[in-house]
Amino acid sequence: MRTTFVVPDDLDAPRRGDDVVAPGDTIPPHNPMCYGCGPRSPHGLHLSMIAGEGVTATGELLVEPRFEGGPGVIHGGILASVFDESMGLGLMLMGLTAVTVVLDIDYARPVPIGTRLRLDARVLGTRRRQVYAEATATVLGADRAAGEPVAGAHGLFVIVDPHAHFGPTRDLGQKE
Repeated sequence: MRTTFVVPDDLDAPRRGDDVVAPGDTIPPHNPMCYGCGPRSPHGLHLSMIAGEGVTATGELLVEPRFEGGPGVIHGGILASVFDESMGLGLMLMGLTAVTVVLDIDYARPVPIGTRLRLDARVLGTRRRQVYAEATATVLGADRAAGEPVAGAHGLFVIVDPHAHFGPTRDLGQKE
């Protein structure tokens, strides 16, 4: 897959946080009402990611009919949300809060409704408040497409103080 996103060569290695979930455990949602990972979001993706070694995470997504864009295939915006959320949950393994600044996606091929995807996300490194990450989606299953990458993403996130960043809008959010 090709991308125009440039990852700097001089990144600091990512460090796993001290008080984060262990490898093999589910990364908890950062907000129960989050469209991407929130279990209480009425129309959300309800994405769940499992912590891997280092600063990596994996998950699965069943491409449901409600995710349809073009006839019979996933909407590109849904896949963008999946990548944003999978990388964002991976960032939580560093024990920090960061928000998306750049999301670059390479859509390699259409993804039919009913496809089960494997998601792999990893933090590449940091530079000051910037955090760089990447993610891929591959087909799961026994058919001939199994193992084929269908899309990849790179993200640039910036570390924020959650109280300062979300403070002005916290009361506007959905209530649990």
